[in-house]
Amino acid sequence: QVTLVESGGGLVQAGSSLRLSCAASGRTFSTYDMGWFRQAPGKEREFVAAIFWSGGNTYYAASVKGRFTISRDNAKNTVSLQKNSLKPEDTALYYCAAARGVYYYRREEASAYNYWGQGTQVTVSS
Repeated sequence: QVTLVESGGGLVQAGSSLRLSCAASGRTFSTYDMGWFRQAPGKEREFVAAIFWSGGNTYYAASVKGRFTISRDNAKNTVSLQKNSLKPEDTALYYCAAARGVYYYRREEASAYNYWGQGTQVTVSS
């Protein structure tokens, strides 16, 4: 079992960069698969990126591929999302999520994750 706390959100200009962090508590953090999701007002929660427990496999939504990078540091119990070339369309509440043993084919599904943070707001101005 883990608890998650996101940080790093804020108001930034389009084209700038931002790094989100997710701090996790729990001795077994390294065994969890992790994901980042986002939700804009009036829209469904959507997949952004995922990284499996080994750290060797990462996955991205088409809308962020090439701009965002997900990484994890098991020694520090953290997962990060480096966000470059931000666009106004990236404005949303960003959540980190965790689960043990996420099936590969379900990695983009929010329902596949058991633990969620409270979210951190990212607003990108044009």
